[in-house]
Amino acid sequence: MFIFAHPDDIEFGTAGTAARWVQGGAEVVYVLLTSGDVGIADTALTRQEVTDIREKEQLAAAQTIGVQHVVFLREPDGMLVNSLDLRRKLVREIRRFRPEVVVCGDPTVWFVDSTYVNHPDHRAAAAAAIDSVFPAAGQPHVFEELAEEGLTAHKVRKLYIEGWGGGDTWVDISGTIDLKIAALRCHLSQMRDWDPEPMLRQWSAEAAKGKEMAYAETFRVITLVSDEDFAKQNGAIIEEA
Repeated sequence: MFIFAHPDDIEFGTAGTAARWVQGGAEVVYVLLTSGDVGIADTALTRQEVTDIREKEQLAAAQTIGVQHVVFLREPDGMLVNSLDLRRKLVREIRRFRPEVVVCGDPTVWFVDSTYVNHPDHRAAAAAAIDSVFPAAGQPHVFEELAEEGLTAHKVRKLYIEGWGGGDTWVDISGTIDLKIAALRCHLSQMRDWDPEPMLRQWSAEAAKGKEMAYAETFRVITLVSDEDFAKQNGAIIEEA
């Protein structure tokens, strides 16, 4: 499960990993907290019209990767808050889909370089995702009213936090970077006449520097259920990407 704030956030950052996991047979879910409804600076369009455009683009991007499930929570774009109500909504989706891994942003990243301030929605989405994964989703007495919907507690095995080029885990996306580029191009309202390919290739090559791969996405990985315990519970053989 990939939990991010806006349509195109996944495509900019982690879609290469999503594509690799899909190719490996994983079922992948995208959860978008907003629909990017203030993301087109055209006053001739209503927020509902912008929502329709951006959700359609996100669905096309997900289809490009092979992702079958896309959830839009439709929180207000630009005003996202890590509230208990938002966490309840996320816990509902975690308990419904029961993912082994949740991928999200890093809530501690404010500044990436001297030209970019990380969007407050990105930070709020990342914090809400982490707080929903641990401890809320796995504790049956937290949001216990969800049990009335048949949604029981679920412990996520691993949390992959987007590394912004750093981190402790490198996912080789050399075989899926073309899909990542194609998926980002689906966001026509954001790309307009700009070709994102050179930038994505540069970022991914820099992330892979010093590793035996051409292109990479990086993560900080938090293991919440040990590989040994997970294997015992599921009779599984653990193979990392």
